[in-house]
Amino acid sequence: MIRVGLTGGIGSGKSTVASFFRELGAPVYDSDRRAKDLMNGDTDLREAITTLLGTKAYKDGSLNRQWIAGRVFSDPELLSSLNALVHPAVREDFNLWSAAQKAPYVLQEAAILMENRGNKHLDRTILVTAPESVRIARVVERDDVQAADVRERMENQWKDSDKIPLADFVIENTNLENTRRQVEDIHRELLQLSGAGDESFC
Repeated sequence: MIRVGLTGGIGSGKSTVASFFRELGAPVYDSDRRAKDLMNGDTDLREAITTLLGTKAYKDGSLNRQWIAGRVFSDPELLSSLNALVHPAVREDFNLWSAAQKAPYVLQEAAILMENRGNKHLDRTILVTAPESVRIARVVERDDVQAADVRERMENQWKDSDKIPLADFVIENTNLENTRRQVEDIHRELLQLSGAGDESFC
């Protein structure tokens, strides 16, 4: 089995790309969603987060995401400390999940995969890109936030120019029809690399 990282900056459309891979039958691990589950459900991780951020990190027993975002995205050092707690837990969870899959390849969708050197633990990496202006417009519409807020979050991620040399595949996600074709091409190549030939997951 080939383990493939799928990453891209905020607003790049990596979740859309992930959905195209799912349509082709590829198992996709959503790191962001699982991180939230672990931050809520893993007792040791909850205690570590509370120690780092204080009791306001949880509200009514659940992760206080909006409050945490307000703290960490304006404080790179605090964000780094939080990531140092969460990412090892996610990596262990992904390892258990991928070991249980029966497929030629699996995907780990993660926003800051390269920033945290998560790509070093995978066999291949796919980077999703889009022009910065397009990414900002997408997030403003999706999250109902100001462009300045999106730029602040972008500052905590590497630029595409830093990530492209580290990627095995790059998908430019500006036209959905073209994006889908790129996904299908990569899908076929991953099947070949895995030794599955042109077989599907079915």
